[in-house]
Amino acid sequence: MSVNDRLVRRAGGLRLPRRTVRLRLTLVYGALFLLSSLALLAVTYVLVAQATKNGAASGHIGQPAPHAPPATSQPPLPSSAPPPPLPKSSPGDRDGGNFVLMGEMAKAQREAIMHQLLVQSGVALALMTVISILLGWIIAGRILHRLRTITTTVRHISANNLHERLGFTGPSDELKTLGDTFDSLLARLESSFHAQQQFVANASHELRTPLARQRTLGQLALSDPDPSLESLREAHERILAAGSHQERLIEALLTLARGQTGIDTRRPLDLAAIARNVLSSRADEANYRHVTVHADLNGAPTAGNAGLAERLITNLVDNALRHNIPDGRLHITTGTDPSGNAHVTVSNTGPDVPADEVERLFQPFQRLNDTRTARRDGLGLGLSIVQAIAQAHDAAITTVPGPTGGLTITVTFPPVPAPPHPAPHRTPTPATT
Repeated sequence: MSVNDRLVRRAGGLRLPRRTVRLRLTLVYGALFLLSSLALLAVTYVLVAQATKNGAASGHIGQPAPHAPPATSQPPLPSSAPPPPLPKSSPGDRDGGNFVLMGEMAKAQREAIMHQLLVQSGVALALMTVISILLGWIIAGRILHRLRTITTTVRHISANNLHERLGFTGPSDELKTLGDTFDSLLARLESSFHAQQQFVANASHELRTPLARQRTLGQLALSDPDPSLESLREAHERILAAGSHQERLIEALLTLARGQTGIDTRRPLDLAAIARNVLSSRADEANYRHVTVHADLNGAPTAGNAGLAERLITNLVDNALRHNIPDGRLHITTGTDPSGNAHVTVSNTGPDVPADEVERLFQPFQRLNDTRTARRDGLGLGLSIVQAIAQAHDAAITTVPGPTGGLTITVTFPPVPAPPHPAPHRTPTPATT
């Protein structure tokens, strides 16, 4: 192996330190201090140079004092070096020679002062630069301490300890705001994980119930040693009913998941037209339940997914029909407010709903009188699907319990976005020659 190859391999093995934020902040602090100190040194050097230059020009540097005290008769002090010889001058130019000598002495003294100023300032600048880099390293470490705390907490966060929080205290600066934002994110994640676990548990129970019913009906039919045609038909009809219930539940779960994922394309639609179609399809059920329907449908244009909007109104109407009283009423209205927001409102007469129970009704598989053994017509997902579809359309839901029972649910959709104005067409003018 040649010497060059060994040098290249050694150079490849040398790695520069990792460019952390602390290192970069330290370098920035040091560079700013060095640049500002150099600028200050340059300004000081120029001012001192100008002052000494003006002093030399006016004769203040190197010129003897005009009222010097008389010389004493003391002997001169011994000196290791003889005084420099004075330049020779003729009697005619003795005064001019003195001025030349004083000018040269002033120039030499000025150069010595400036050189000494430059050297001492350079040494002080180098020393203070090193000190500023060390202080910058310490200050950057103290500033980034809470950021390292956030990093350490994030590394140890999992689904099992989402309850942990940073809990930053101190001045309300950017890092505390970041810590508070992270704490709120953890709170939302904890709530989402809890809701997901509860949803999976409830969905498993709801799916297991029709499967268990189907299996029980099949086992009963097979255990009969002498089954009749009517008993077999009845068992099969019950099995088909349980399968239909399971199919509707799976379809509702898919609709809920679709609503939670949002919509990509929004197309113009009218809530009034959708509400008319829904009421027409539910007329037989309203007659069967002896519920009187009052409709006040005005134009309510908005933008979104027509299929999901129809499912939203269908669930509102089904919920109002199912949870009603004999000879009850259902009132549905559509329209727009002065701001152009489209809305649909469904109210009914029904059982008394406590105000503190309203929010729970929008959770999956939650009912007003939630008992596992009670006979229920619905799936417990109607209002959850309504909420998911409303969120996908950026719509707001307002729910108010009625004074004599029932609910009044209003879903307000944003207005149709205005189309972009086309650029004015300009006819090119012919060039003139």
